Amino acid sequence: MDETRARVVLDAAGLSHDATLLALGENAVFGAGELVVKVGRDAELLARAERELAVAGWLEAAGVPAVRAAEPAARLVQGHPVTVWHRLPEAVRAAEPRDLAPLLRQVHALPAAPFALPPRELLGGVERWLRLAGNAIDPADAAYLRERRDGFAAAAAALTPHLPPGPVHGDALPRNVHVGPDGPVLVDLETFSSDLREHDLVVLALARDRYGLDAAAYEAFTEAYGWDVRRWEGCGVLRGARETASCAWVAQHAPVNPRAREEFRRRVTSLREGDAEVRWYPF
Repeated sequence: MDETRARVVLDAAGLSHDATLLALGENAVFGAGELVVKVGRDAELLARAERELAVAGWLEAAGVPAVRAAEPAARLVQGHPVTVWHRLPEAVRAAEPRDLAPLLRQVHALPAAPFALPPRELLGGVERWLRLAGNAIDPADAAYLRERRDGFAAAAAALTPHLPPGPVHGDALPRNVHVGPDGPVLVDLETFSSDLREHDLVVLALARDRYGLDAAAYEAFTEAYGWDVRRWEGCGVLRGARETASCAWVAQHAPVNPRAREEFRRRVTSLREGDAEVRWYPF
C-alpha cells in the first residue's frame, strides 16, 4: 500500500479533509485536525486493529499513559482496516530510552487483560512480508529467512524466562513514546501481547548493538527499568528472532523502494555471514 492508495481509503471513509501523512509502514498514519487516522495495509490486519482499540481502553482504565481512541470500533474500508485516534499535543522533545522504561514498568506490573491477548508472534509476520516482497528479493534469501525463522521459533518456545510472563507492548522503542506537556505516553499499541516480558527489553538491546543506540542511553534505560536483559541467558535467542523479523519486515517495501532493497541486502548479508557488527539503519 502506498500513500495514493491510502488516501483513496481515507476519502471513502470520509476522513480525508486536510489529512497529512505522518508515517507509512505497516499502516499509513495521517493527521487530520484533532484526529489521527491509521489505515492498515490489508484486511488481514482487521483483528489486530480491533485488538489495539481494546488495549487502548484497557490501558486508560488502568491509568497507564497511552494514546486514546476517538472511535470505539475499527472500520473495514475497501479492504483496509481504519481506526481513528485522538491526536496528542505537540511533543515538547524527542523521546529517549529513559522515557520508555517507567512506561514498561507500568505495563509489566499489569495483571492479565480482561480480553484475550495473543502471544508475541514476533516471527508471525515473516511469511506475509516475504510474500509481499515477491520477486524484488532473491528467492534464496527468502528461503534462508524462512529457515532461520523456524529455528528461532523453536528455540524461543523452549526459553525459561527471568521475569514473570504477562502483558507486553511488543515493540518497545522510543519512537513509540510521545513526550507531551504532561509527560511520556505510549503509542502504537497494535503489538500488545501476553508473553515473556523480556521481549520488550531485547528491543533496545538490539538497538544498542545494531542501530547505533548510544551505550549511555541504553544504560539509562536499564537503570530506570531496574534490570539489563543482556544478563539473561535467553537474550541471544530473542535477539536473533527479532533480527530475523526486522530483516523480513524491510523486504515488504522492496518492490517499490530502492532504499528498502539496499537495506534488506545489508541485513540479510550480515545475518548470512554471522556478522553481528554490521550497522543496520532504521527504515
